[in-house]
Amino acid sequence: QVQLVESGGGLVQAGGSLRLSCAASGRTFSMYAMGWFRQAPGKEREFVATIRRSGDNPYYADSDSVKGRFTISRDNAQNTGYLQMNSLKPEDTAVYYCADTGAVGITTRPTRYDYWGQGTQVTVSS
Repeated sequence: QVQLVESGGGLVQAGGSLRLSCAASGRTFSMYAMGWFRQAPGKEREFVATIRRSGDNPYYADSDSVKGRFTISRDNAQNTGYLQMNSLKPEDTAVYYCADTGAVGITTRPTRYDYWGQGTQVTVSS
């Protein structure tokens, strides 16, 4: 049974940092690309970042709201992915989800991802 479990969310003041983790089990983590998405209340789930199987060539949402502040990474030996979020803003408030995909190449569409975690809440106060 494939499972992805996020952790590390919480309440933080604007300008603060959080590191989200995504622990994977049930299949060979290193064989799948991983992505992070977020969903704010009343909004659609949006792509944040993705990273290839090997951990190289991270790709971020084409938006000034993410680039330069968030860093995606992974540790295949630990079957864990990460999202380091710095300089957090109130507009980053959302439930953050990790997901994995067997698709080749950069994949930003949620429908291309196979398995999802349950999400972790990130709340940034002003």
